Parts: sequence; C-alpha cells; structure tokens
Amino acid sequence: MTYILYGGNPSPYSRKLRAILRYRRLPHVWKAGTPDTLPEIAQVKPKLIPVLKLPDTGEFRVDSTPTAHLLEQRHAERSVLPPDAADAFVCHLIEDFADEWLTKLMFHYRWHEDATALWASHWIVSDAMPAATGKAHDQMARMFHDRQRSRMAMVGCTPENAPVIEAAYARLLDILGPYVGGQHHLFGSRPSLADFGLYGQLAQLTTDPWPQRLCRERAPAVEAWVITLDDCSGVDGEWKPEKAAAVREALLEMVGAEYLPFLRANAAALEKGEAELKVSIRGREYTQQPFAYQAKCYGQIRSLWAGLSAEAREKLEPLMEKTGCREYLG
Repeated sequence: MTYILYGGNPSPYSRKLRAILRYRRLPHVWKAGTPDTLPEIAQVKPKLIPVLKLPDTGEFRVDSTPTAHLLEQRHAERSVLPPDAADAFVCHLIEDFADEWLTKLMFHYRWHEDATALWASHWIVSDAMPAATGKAHDQMARMFHDRQRSRMAMVGCTPENAPVIEAAYARLLDILGPYVGGQHHLFGSRPSLADFGLYGQLAQLTTDPWPQRLCRERAPAVEAWVITLDDCSGVDGEWKPEKAAAVREALLEMVGAEYLPFLRANAAALEKGEAELKVSIRGREYTQQPFAYQAKCYGQIRSLWAGLSAEAREKLEPLMEKTGCREYLG
C-alpha cells in the first residue's frame, strides 16, 4: 500500500507531510511538482501542494493538517499525536501557530531581500520544472519572483510589519536553540505533529540564504534539529512531555502574544466586512488583509478547547493563563 505525495522541496507544508510519512514508515513515492506542472493532479481542487493520493481508493487529499489526521485514522503505529488530551491540545495549538503565523516569517525572509528572493525563485523553478533550462528557466524564475513579491502585502509581509516578523524569528530561535537537537522534541524523544509543523517552516528558513545565515549565527542547533527531523524513520522515542515543558511554555507565550491576537483581529475584521485588520503585537501595530481560512483556524482552536474534558481543561488552565492564551479560547 504505497501513497503518492505530490509536492515541492521549497514548500513548507510538503516537507512537513513528507517528514511525517517518513517518520511513520508509511511507504510512499515523492513526486516533485504542482497542479500546474503535473497533469495527474491538474484536476485537484484547491490547487495547492502537497497533494496526497490514497493507495486504496485513489482519492486525492490536500491541506497538510487534515491529511496528517487522516493518516492517524488509517494507521495506528508511530502516532504523531501525544496520547494525553491536554498535551494533544497544546500540540495542535503549536502546530497551527507554525502553519499560520510562522509561515509569515518564511515568506518575509524568502522574498524581502533581493539576493535571497532571486536565489529562491531559481530553486523553486528547478524543483517544480526540472526540464526547463537556459532562457526558459530564467523567464519562469523571473515570473515567479515577481508574482510572489507582489503578494507580500496580501499576507502581511510589508516593510511596516517587518519589525514584528523579524523579532518573532529571533525569539523563536532563542527558544528552540538551547533545547532542540538529536531526539529532543517538544513532547519527549519522539516527534509530534507540532514538531513537524515547526519543521516545515524551519526547513525553508534554514535553507534560504538570509534566514539560514541568521539561524547559524544565533542558534545553530536549530538547523541541526531540522536536518534530523527531515527523516526520523529511525527514531524510536517516548512521550515524555515533562522534559520540554519550559520550551512549550515559551512557544505558547508567543502564541498568546502574537498568533492568537492576530486570529481574533482577523475574525473581527471579517465579521465587520473590513478590508484590513489592525492589531497591536508586542506594542507594534500589525496590519494585513483578513483571510477566511485563518478565521476557520481560530474557530477550530476554540472548538477543540470547548471539547476538552473538564479534567483536561483544569490541567491546562494555569498554563493557558500564564502564557496569555486563555482569554482567546472562549
């Protein structure tokens, strides 16, 4: 039973899902490309990567988080979800933070600086369209470069927001740097879905020249951890959440101070029909266009919190209060 994973090495969500398949030892074939370059997935909607083709039904699935949860339903061994309900909620919160907030770091550092943007555009074209060479390659790289740079304001990667984004990257490196490496993961000596969420974004940030340089200067252990997470098929660890409690708390402080305020402002802007959201993040104004998908994420977080047992919520209340997350959970 072999899965087919369609994706791209420069795609954080493709790398995330491939790393999960590798860790879980699920037989799969990796096919680099997009719905625009691979005819077998041209009909898949929405036109996003990664796309996972299920081996038994031939169905195609998109969106890395629901797909990871689908794999949990289909395969019991080597789960990436902590067995404790409270830990599983924290795992989801950190993974969602990585997918929806840290991706702004990835996008900013990839496209803001001229040299890195030029490098990235050529890498992306080489990965998705390896047959293109010479002038054709250069033209496609320039087209992709210009398109991505034109989208920066839409996702909040503006010069005005740069101080918020760059401070967040420094903070993330400072949190992870002293702890991660080898089999030191967020819930023990085995990786969780939250680890793979962080990995997806960091796999790009530790590859693109500008953020890679910053990581090597500030927290070189993070790059080593990312290299390990790329293929953890040989890791046989244990769930020992107490080992990384301080790291999770620091990440949750980022969630409470940065990501959840953004999600609430995004939801409010959509509800009012406003074209722009404005929110204060650590004393700095952050603005961007609101998105329905992030409102869906916020709703899911609140729904998961409401669905926890009284025992699990009681266990988490002090941590959620301390990290500033509680007021956003309903």
